[in-house]
Amino acid sequence: MPVEKGFNMKRSEINAAIEAAKQLFAKHCFELPPWAFWGPGDWKGKGDACSEIVENGLGWDVTDFASGDFGTRGLLLFTIRNGILGKAGQKPYAEKIMVVEENQETPMHFHWNKMEDIINRGGGNLVLDLYMATEDDGLGDERMTVSVDGVKREVAAGGQVILAPGESICLTQRLYHRFYGEPGKGIVLVGEVSQVNDDATDNRFHESLPRFPEIEADAVPVHLLCTEYRGYL
Repeated sequence: MPVEKGFNMKRSEINAAIEAAKQLFAKHCFELPPWAFWGPGDWKGKGDACSEIVENGLGWDVTDFASGDFGTRGLLLFTIRNGILGKAGQKPYAEKIMVVEENQETPMHFHWNKMEDIINRGGGNLVLDLYMATEDDGLGDERMTVSVDGVKREVAAGGQVILAPGESICLTQRLYHRFYGEPGKGIVLVGEVSQVNDDATDNRFHESLPRFPEIEADAVPVHLLCTEYRGYL
């Protein structure tokens, strides 16, 4: 589907989201690798040593899906480990940690190749709305059987699964999902363990949406995003 041009994200907003995430990770005793805290200048001259980080898209990732309203539709992620889809000798798995605010939506999408477990690591409750995709990639109307912590659960088309801290759900290929923090329950620390993640080719949004934002440079970056390394190496 064609991607429509939306609003730009301000660098100051991205910086603020990352700083808030670092505080949340510390609160929940979730430690990041040392390079997560490097500034832009720290990457200079490290192209060879850090090639896995650069090529596999590890690190900070902040997007508002061109909504112009990060608090309503947006997501902050940190990719800890990942392979490269279809490349021999690469890790066949990926892991992310994410921050999802109350009523902050990650819009409806599925993955063609990736199966993933979405895990509530702490904080509030995570709400997921689910549909199976039709043959033409629309929203199906059939019931689904999903696995929540290894326990089968029947869900109607468009039905919800709410994950409390410690709970997880397995999302199979072509299973449409959107998620957000349940209002009144607090910010959610969300984990993802999956097959290789490829955000350039393996996301199918129900709406026509860009995965990565255009950035307005109203401030200098505190930390680079996973799409920005090559400009500094």
